[in-house]
Amino acid sequence: MINFDKITEIFCLVDEFCQQFFPFLEKNSIGNKSKRPPMMSPSEIISIMILFHLSGFRCFK
Repeated sequence: MINFDKITEIFCLVDEFCQQFFPFLEKNSIGNKSKRPPMMSPSEIISIMILFHLSGFRCFK
């Protein structure tokens, strides 16, 4: 079972990664940016996906 401390630790690690990776990605990417700002940060989305894979569930609904 994953406790709240582990969730916070995963989010902090992902957030640190995103803070370093996304400026590089924006500098080197080609294409148009979306017109609407996203509701969730990339760190939140990636953390949810990591926790889903650690949970052992087979369906993401």
